[in-house]
Amino acid sequence: MTSEELGNIEEEEQDLVEHFRVVADEGQKPVRIDKFLNDRLPKMSRNRIQDGLKSGNILVNDVQVKPNYKIRPADEVTLVLAEEKQEFKVVPEEIPLDIVYEDDELIVINKPAGLVVHPGSGNKSGTLVNGLLYHIQNLPTGSNGLDRPGIVHRIDKLTSGLMVAAKTDFSLNNLAMQFFHRTINRKYIAFVWGDPAEDEGRIEGHIGRSLKNRKLMTVFPDGEYGKPAITNYKVIERLGYITMVECKLETGRTHQIRVHMAHIGHPLFGDPEYGGDKILKGTTFNKYKQFVQNCFQILPRQALHARSLAFEHPTTKELMKFESELPDDMQTVLEKWHVYTSSRNT
Repeated sequence: MTSEELGNIEEEEQDLVEHFRVVADEGQKPVRIDKFLNDRLPKMSRNRIQDGLKSGNILVNDVQVKPNYKIRPADEVTLVLAEEKQEFKVVPEEIPLDIVYEDDELIVINKPAGLVVHPGSGNKSGTLVNGLLYHIQNLPTGSNGLDRPGIVHRIDKLTSGLMVAAKTDFSLNNLAMQFFHRTINRKYIAFVWGDPAEDEGRIEGHIGRSLKNRKLMTVFPDGEYGKPAITNYKVIERLGYITMVECKLETGRTHQIRVHMAHIGHPLFGDPEYGGDKILKGTTFNKYKQFVQNCFQILPRQALHARSLAFEHPTTKELMKFESELPDDMQTVLEKWHVYTSSRNT
């Protein structure tokens, strides 16, 4: 028996999925798959295994099987499940939520910048999860830990935009599988420093913890460290010293868009961790410096917004599509750059 954790699935979704692989012996006698897995994975609860079978997250020889399937010699069983963590119980808090959509299985939230997704070091309360627990009393916790019930992905504290959370164990595992197989479509809008040479581009480069600063991520081009990461970007509007781009993720590593754009010489405007909160392009005139500083005051964060989200509904199988307008801070800065650019061209 071997097991391996395949790691990150979203820009900030790291460690939310576990992947196991179990191979039956050549002399294996026929036995129900749930009993087989209970014997081979004793730390995994029977309910978690049953939920995985029902939601199609457990495969035998790469094929979905029914819960009464009997294991045969040399069968290869793979499991992709929301990671199980038991850290601490989160207290419900009355936190305003911008709910875009909600039904019995899931909820889609438009997260504001500044709101942490789930509790962690230094953020034991005041998170999106605290608010979800107040709004929804019975979020699934058995498969995803008491500290982040219902969560299958996350976005940075200072990034705004769309997120989906599960309200049942079935949907939690189903959505985790969709993220794992990269069938969930997510697009971001970002303002970046500089003027990209091409209208479209593809950035490939392994992303991992910086060897100099463990709080930051970095690109390792040769792949010796980190995990594979792919970001596709398209220019939406050129504004002289900054550019508005749309980014589509093929993978989901921590800080992926921020790290990749900085790697190609176009850090996100205002990014406090990857150098975007300094004047990187433009003139030396005091008037221009004051203009940029004013923009930084309006937008004191990285200019990044999760604009669209599309996925298959776990139970109805309907394609769900959602879009979110730019938040006020990004929209205001965009308008200021419109005025500045037009004044330069007159």
